Amino acid sequence: MEVVVAKTAGFCFGVNKAVNMIYDLLGETEEQIYTIGPIIHNEQVVNSLKDKGVQLIYEVESAEKPGYIFIRAHGVVPEIYKEIEEKDLKVIDATCPFVKRIHVLVSEKYKEGYKIFIVGDKNHPEVIGINGWCNNSAFVTDNPEDIKEFKANEEDKICVVAQTTIKYETWEQIIEILDRNYKNVEKFETICNATSKRQSEAAEIAANVDLMLVIGSRNSSNTKKLYEICKEKCSNTYMVQTSGELPPVNIKNIKKVGVTAGASTPDWIIKEVIQKMEELSKQSNDMDFKEAFESSLVTLRTGEIVKGKIIGFNNSEVYLDLGYKSDGIIQMDEFTDDPDFDPKKNLAIGDEVEAFVIRVNDGEGHVLLSKKKVDAIKSWEKIERAYENKQPVNAKVVEITKGGVLASVGGVRVFIPASQLSDRYVKDLNDYLKQTLDIKIIEFDKRKKKVVGSSRVLIEEEKERMEKEFWDNVEVGKTYSGTVKSLTDFGAFVDIGGVDGLIHISELSWYKIKHPSEVVNVGDKVEVYVLEFDKEKKKISLGYRKAEDDPWYNIDDKYQIGNIVKGKVVRLVPFGAFVELEKGVDALVHISQISTKRIAKPGDVLTIGQEVEAKVIEVNAVEKKINISIKEVNPIDPVEPEEENNAANGEKDAEEVPTEHVEEMSVTLGDLVGGLENSQGEKKDE
Repeated sequence: MEVVVAKTAGFCFGVNKAVNMIYDLLGETEEQIYTIGPIIHNEQVVNSLKDKGVQLIYEVESAEKPGYIFIRAHGVVPEIYKEIEEKDLKVIDATCPFVKRIHVLVSEKYKEGYKIFIVGDKNHPEVIGINGWCNNSAFVTDNPEDIKEFKANEEDKICVVAQTTIKYETWEQIIEILDRNYKNVEKFETICNATSKRQSEAAEIAANVDLMLVIGSRNSSNTKKLYEICKEKCSNTYMVQTSGELPPVNIKNIKKVGVTAGASTPDWIIKEVIQKMEELSKQSNDMDFKEAFESSLVTLRTGEIVKGKIIGFNNSEVYLDLGYKSDGIIQMDEFTDDPDFDPKKNLAIGDEVEAFVIRVNDGEGHVLLSKKKVDAIKSWEKIERAYENKQPVNAKVVEITKGGVLASVGGVRVFIPASQLSDRYVKDLNDYLKQTLDIKIIEFDKRKKKVVGSSRVLIEEEKERMEKEFWDNVEVGKTYSGTVKSLTDFGAFVDIGGVDGLIHISELSWYKIKHPSEVVNVGDKVEVYVLEFDKEKKKISLGYRKAEDDPWYNIDDKYQIGNIVKGKVVRLVPFGAFVELEKGVDALVHISQISTKRIAKPGDVLTIGQEVEAKVIEVNAVEKKINISIKEVNPIDPVEPEEENNAANGEKDAEEVPTEHVEEMSVTLGDLVGGLENSQGEKKDE
């Protein structure tokens, strides 16, 4: 049997460049690498990169810095570059140069007012990327019959470009219709030269062989087009992804086999297919190709556990390549019982899956499988080991029940009583729904399928360990990060790692506060330090306020003798007045420093809230005392009593005796004097 392999089979220039770039990057950095979509349409390559730590994402927001975003050969829309920049990620752009040329061309023509027409598959990532460079305004089709839906006037300028992997015949058909219906059509035949050569070479080989094999992913556009071209020339054409998919045909009647491969197919897969063909050819002396092919496949039996690679999936089923003559199918309800499971996010082509064979033939030739049964078998073994070894396991809460919750450990239901969820009272069990907990198996009966778990045991064990570690290492002055657990009128209790310490209200702030809630709240993360502790009584006093926050910190630098300061009178005492210079710093004005004259009490000349100016005459940082003098700057002297009365009477006379009543007052006084004289004369006569 003769095997003819196309010279153009395998990686094209753009794909080869992209693959080399990402493998080079893997050797240069330890930072996370993300690809926007599969780097190429080949599950084996994608799976190989995944094994090396490369993460496949579909949105930039799924990536976390620091890291690299790798743009595949298909290219992307311009918004992707902006999103990468905004997330402060590094970009490695492996867009095929031929595709990049189309981006520039479409962008320029769109700005010049052209209507953009793309000949290609509207769902292909390359076409989606191209359309993004004209604000997604392009008309896209690979079907000549769809042109009637294209909205354009005869006078409109039209720019036509092609998907790099489109069939040349499709391009010609669409261009012919556009030229016939529109005057201003500017055509840019952007089909990749390598694609054209690959397609023409494949057609030539297919026309002269008995069997034609097209190797590549079913998701690859150029592979599918190669298959279509070869099928027209050779009815005996098959598309295979790997050597395990070689067709069951009678090899005795085949003298010549042709082989080509899509642009995303690695050389090693092509070599595997050719090698498998040669092996089957040698076996054909005693059996036909179908028998030889089937003898190379694995055998399956109901009840056994097998491994397979995902070759496709949707929301209801997962398809596995088992190396068997038929694919395996796992219904989604047999894949997982996780209500949050999303196939698009959690599955990838090429992932390896272990499954339980439910039935070898479901009546339609498919193998029915169950992943949940395998998970359950493994989980029972895992739970049993964890119970015997007293090791914790992860469990996801999937249901709220009476008296507790049900959690899943790899498909095995574990009951966790409400009293075992926490070391504190749980008010609402619904808060735990969908949470993943670390639990310890406290009861296990495999025969009765009964498993009971506890988070509380682990919490208490961890607290005990942390408490012991704390008391073994505690010392005065040591700093801890803690969480405020509760507040009282006299302070705040803080969990500093298995131990609760008290910050007295006086240690919360340098200023006077009425309640701890003025400074901290329950749940706050705080930095505290040890003031004192008693190991026997398990008591610890904590400090919170910092020395540098003390308003008296470096007071000597802020207030020096001779400085003139301003402040507000906040308190009066028999021996003087206290003036607030700033929050937390009060200075004393002795009664002798208020006025140049003697005063009985400060209240004679000062009032609460009065603004005053004074001179610093003494600073004692150790005792937190500052003395100031008002009289040396602007003495506040009392008003003399006599002056005060005269002034008051004068003001009163001026107020109470209007000018128009002066004459009336004179008459009244004269009468008063005359009456007095008469009275005295009468008294003398008597």
